[in-house]
Amino acid sequence: MRRGIAATALVASLALAATACGGSDSGDEADGPVTITWWDTSNATNEAPTYQALVKEFEAANKGIKVKYVNVPFDQAQNKFDTAAGSKGAPDVLRSEVGWTPAFAKKGFFAPLDGTEALKDQAAFQPSLIEQATYEGKTYGVPFTTDTLALVYNKELFEKAGIKEAPKTWDDLKKAAATIKDKTGVDGYWGSTQAYYAQSFLYGEGTDTVDVDAKKITVTSPEAKKAYGTWKSLFSGKGLHRADTTADAYAHIQEAFVSGKVASIVQGPWEITNFYKGSAFKDKNNLGIATVPAGSTGKAGAPTGGHNLSVYAGSDAAHQKASMKFVNFMTSAKAQETIALKNSTLPTREDAYTDKVKADPGIAGYQGVLASAQPRPALPEYSSLWGPLDDELIKIAGGKESLDKGLGNAETAIAKLVPDFSK
Repeated sequence: MRRGIAATALVASLALAATACGGSDSGDEADGPVTITWWDTSNATNEAPTYQALVKEFEAANKGIKVKYVNVPFDQAQNKFDTAAGSKGAPDVLRSEVGWTPAFAKKGFFAPLDGTEALKDQAAFQPSLIEQATYEGKTYGVPFTTDTLALVYNKELFEKAGIKEAPKTWDDLKKAAATIKDKTGVDGYWGSTQAYYAQSFLYGEGTDTVDVDAKKITVTSPEAKKAYGTWKSLFSGKGLHRADTTADAYAHIQEAFVSGKVASIVQGPWEITNFYKGSAFKDKNNLGIATVPAGSTGKAGAPTGGHNLSVYAGSDAAHQKASMKFVNFMTSAKAQETIALKNSTLPTREDAYTDKVKADPGIAGYQGVLASAQPRPALPEYSSLWGPLDDELIKIAGGKESLDKGLGNAETAIAKLVPDFSK
């Protein structure tokens, strides 16, 4: 996710400035087709070709609309759109991460979609995903792809260790990891230091980073300390890989898993295609997918991620009308089936989970854990709260800071992001 260098970023910035015509595009002839710009924030190698093919299909069926496709690196897109929208130069349609949607809606950058062609199939989408696209009673995005975290595991290594089912609790996972180490010689589990991946531990204790209803920061509550204590404990012990605090930790964990050097990790469906490229999963059916382990409450939960398609509020009426039609096409059951089959991503509507789609064991497995996905609260600042935690959790996991000190520092930083919340 962290990619690019200064020179590349400059070239990309200039290219985007040239293509992000959005609602201010005056280059079209009055009697010619309307040209809308779409910023797609998907993986340029694994996912973008599918979207580009769908754009051509849409244009063929809608002769009066042209789509200017721009692939924007995900880790740059939020800031680029924020800058472009503030200067009336944003694209007409944005593939918006679910956490960005309420933030951009609050700024007035997204058009409400209720009652429009974009959202005419609203009843087909999972209600929790519509909820995540809603801000102050209005809907500002159509669910495009969804995801959540799961415990993914190597069935062969588990079977060699005599473990017949996925661990149900974090304590079960610790025991399984030790057994796998004894029986196979490889580590049973490798955890992440990133705050997003630690979110499941909070849900397992019935808490979150903040209590939105009470307007209170909760990262230092007894429940949160218990959650993060459990998270920290999974970096030491037999069969538990030590914390990787390097900048390339994500890649290290992923490579170890797909090559069979570690038996389980917590990961999302955006890596399904990469799982299959690994030597351990040449047989796709060797990929086990289970709900993340539960905490002491007995309940398991994982954050809901994914992306919406949103329409720029600064576009003129003609561009918005064309954008609404495009969004409806891209989020249709047919398009979502195509995307799932080509990209191994999860559809957001039940009628797109066709027999062909569910034949992919990765998609079928993640569909089975969606029930444990927790929708994010409609707090514009919510996703940004993981930033301070990312800074502190890596120090805690690396032994450079105590749990109490790190969470206290995170609380102080979070208070600056939500100044009307109490500690």
